[in-house]
Amino acid sequence: MSRSVHETERKYEASGGTALPNLADLPGVAAVAGPEEQRLEAVYYDTADLRLARAGLTLRRRTGGDDAGWHLKLPAGVDTREEVRLPPGRAAKHPPKQLGSLVQVHARGHELAPVARIQTTRQRWQLVDDKGRLLTEVVEDLVSGQALADDSPVDSWREIEVELGERGDVALLDRVEARLADAGITRSTSSAKLTRLLADRMAATAPPKPKAAAKSARSAGEVVLAYLREQADALKHQDPRVRRGEDDAVHQMRVATRRMRSALQAFGTIVERDATRELTEELKWLAGVLGEARDLEVLRTRFEDAVGALDQELVLGPVRAQLTRHFGPLEAAAHEAAVAALDSDRYFALLDAVDALIADPPFTAVAGQKATKVLPALVDKTYRRLAKRAEGAHDDVELHEARKAAKRLRYAVEVSEPRFGKRAAKYRKKVKAVQELLGEHQDGVVARPVLRELGAKAQLDNENGFTFGLLHGLEAAAARRVEDRFPAVWRALGKPKLR
Repeated sequence: MSRSVHETERKYEASGGTALPNLADLPGVAAVAGPEEQRLEAVYYDTADLRLARAGLTLRRRTGGDDAGWHLKLPAGVDTREEVRLPPGRAAKHPPKQLGSLVQVHARGHELAPVARIQTTRQRWQLVDDKGRLLTEVVEDLVSGQALADDSPVDSWREIEVELGERGDVALLDRVEARLADAGITRSTSSAKLTRLLADRMAATAPPKPKAAAKSARSAGEVVLAYLREQADALKHQDPRVRRGEDDAVHQMRVATRRMRSALQAFGTIVERDATRELTEELKWLAGVLGEARDLEVLRTRFEDAVGALDQELVLGPVRAQLTRHFGPLEAAAHEAAVAALDSDRYFALLDAVDALIADPPFTAVAGQKATKVLPALVDKTYRRLAKRAEGAHDDVELHEARKAAKRLRYAVEVSEPRFGKRAAKYRKKVKAVQELLGEHQDGVVARPVLRELGAKAQLDNENGFTFGLLHGLEAAAARRVEDRFPAVWRALGKPKLR
């Protein structure tokens, strides 16, 4: 079974003759333990074109030291990575499937094989507080590495790593960095030993660079592209978390998928609609696959919360156990189906299409115009689409269609927010309130037949179905309240006024 830890670490360049400075007198440091010597050897795995390294991931099998084993490092913020670990087992041509699955958002079915071997002689010091608790760890590494390709030379260098301990903070890292800088030891341009070793090979096999994000996106195309890039990154970030069944991961991946699709639909006069039609449909497919798992998660949580809010004398029979028996197998099957979809060629083709969109977006002539000129009219158009569905909506289907249109308007305003600031943010929040009200109604629509099913099943199993009937009645009453409130909430929204 894998386990994961988060590590915050900084790397530094150090020439052969540069000595480490004294760190014992830094504020908060009571003592420095060490040095302790370790000898480490690691084999790194990647695709032939180094897709993992290019994405900032490393996958290795390391021997020696106190954390020998398989390590997968995933980006998790500034100077921070999540490290997923497995026992070392035997040396192998390919990494364990459990780790290989977590990198498929980048590998996309391409073989993962050894690409480099790195040997390290490490001197380690630990900076501790007055209670002996670890503040930070400083290591000096003498590194020798070789790419596993024909006639690749051995490369050697010296580097310093500073890793945050469980009782340390970023301020201490900054103080260590300042002390190192005074000694002539500066931040490394490589985030990992592997990327330094394979820098030339990475450059030679690099795909075309995507269009750079503008620091201040002013054209309509720049604004939309920045949003699409943000959602593409979010989708990829959530992929391994969905595979591991992490809380809220399915929801966040689905949201990124829907946001991207909504942006392509709402701004089809900026990003050529015909050129993205197929991708839009594939994003709809992916959102649907993820939706099965997400809907079950929402229902289970909704019912558990509702049961918890009842007076306990109204909870008759093993209601919580019944919920577990009902949802457990369904959620497991939905998760399995979602992971199967994420391992499919169809999903890999979708990711390729997303990358192609970001690298070379099919802009129209309108994309070059100022965002402040183009975007308000398109947001207005999205509002009119919502208005057609919201005005007079009263039954379940009509309210659900209004909800979907409200979500599209919310995302359209969200795209525009970087150029229209507080006014757009305020309106987005109002649209979100409309969407969430309608979402509450739709959740109730979905919940009621499931509650009927649970009540009937309880009866067949000679258990008490009273509580499920009670919850059904509460859901119906809540839906009527939403229907009564919606006209006033809709009137209060008003038209978007971004300028």
